[in-house]
Amino acid sequence: MLLFASYIFYGLWNPPLVILLWISTVVDWIAGNKLSIEENQRKRKMWLLLSLFVNLGFLVFFKYRDFLLDNFTSVVNTYGYGYKAEPIDILLPMGISFYTFQTMSYTIDMYLRRTEKARTFLDFALYVTFFPQLVAGPIVRAQDLISQFYEEKKATINQFIWGLFLLTIGLFQKVVLADTLLADTADTVFGSKDILNGLDAWTGTLAFSGQIFFDFAGYSTCAIGIALMLGIILPDNFRYPYAAIGFSDLWRRWHISLSSWLRDYLYIPLGGNRHGIVRMYAALMITMLLGGLWHGAAWTFVVWGALHGIYLVVERMFKNKIHIKIGPYNGVILALVTYTLVNFTWVFFRAREFSVAKNIISSMFFMNVEGSKVLDSFEIIKVLAVISILFVCHWFMRNTSLKEVSFKIPSWVLGVFWAIMFFLIVISQGSGEQFIYFQF
Repeated sequence: MLLFASYIFYGLWNPPLVILLWISTVVDWIAGNKLSIEENQRKRKMWLLLSLFVNLGFLVFFKYRDFLLDNFTSVVNTYGYGYKAEPIDILLPMGISFYTFQTMSYTIDMYLRRTEKARTFLDFALYVTFFPQLVAGPIVRAQDLISQFYEEKKATINQFIWGLFLLTIGLFQKVVLADTLLADTADTVFGSKDILNGLDAWTGTLAFSGQIFFDFAGYSTCAIGIALMLGIILPDNFRYPYAAIGFSDLWRRWHISLSSWLRDYLYIPLGGNRHGIVRMYAALMITMLLGGLWHGAAWTFVVWGALHGIYLVVERMFKNKIHIKIGPYNGVILALVTYTLVNFTWVFFRAREFSVAKNIISSMFFMNVEGSKVLDSFEIIKVLAVISILFVCHWFMRNTSLKEVSFKIPSWVLGVFWAIMFFLIVISQGSGEQFIYFQF
């Protein structure tokens, strides 16, 4: 039933693209079965390469074809060839980056003998297409999800209620906070062709930092809640990242399923921290550059990843030379510094052109004193209030969890809070935008 529902869920968006899911599922199922019994190392590598070729081939063709072709055309034409590529209108399959990484992790783990093969084809097919987290994660490992399919699932009343509560929180984050309160401000600033003044540039960037957190964390919370209502447990994907102290801490809190995937399947195979400082820094930079490119087929995403890589390298350098004891006061300051630096990276994530990013960055450094004003006072105050509350909440919640806090709060208070969130969801007048990460 869940597998059928998952195919219906994905097919309602674009039915023919379900075929891609079927091909990936069949190829990786066969490859996984062969890897489970094959002892010849050369043949094992061939089955792994087949899986990687099919999955990465789909990803490159649908997501990166135009990007690679445009760059190839630009390079060739610098030598005067006058080459012109024929455009192909390719629809990007929703969530292809997520389910590709998820199904690849199964065959890689089978090759490394980290996991056992799925007992039945239906178990594996559901692992690839489980609808709550199919299009935007969390990216779940086989041993954490397939094993839950082996027993009949019956959600307890507490699981169902808590899952419904998480679903409401996720929708509240997306509909009320991301779309209604922050999206318009971010769109106004990043859509402006004018050079803005510093306050407007900072307000728009802060609005986007809040929007993308509430949008993406909102989806993950919805996915976790829906799965829990079905008796299935998915891992956390966010742990109050804007209270992170440093960038290593940030990536332990932001998009946890992707950062752990990149660590286990890219950073560590590249050498990790086992082969000296230079090799470690190179592995960090390559991992973050590819992580940036994973988010989108544009050089702005590569720059976003490069900045995070540079931050991580510089942080490692300082940690090796300077040892700071983190207390409650300097911790807040360091968290604010981390969050401020993160906002500069979000400019490249949101801007689709380098000219826009350049103008906003220069305004954020208050280099454009006579810049245009595109935001009114109410919008500025609204965004600053929302982001201030967001940062404070993350700071006080950084070492705990929502469930632990709920045990300390009277049930009637939670009920009132739930009712208020539901009411605000119903009356919200946002633009109803799709989740940002659907395009990845």
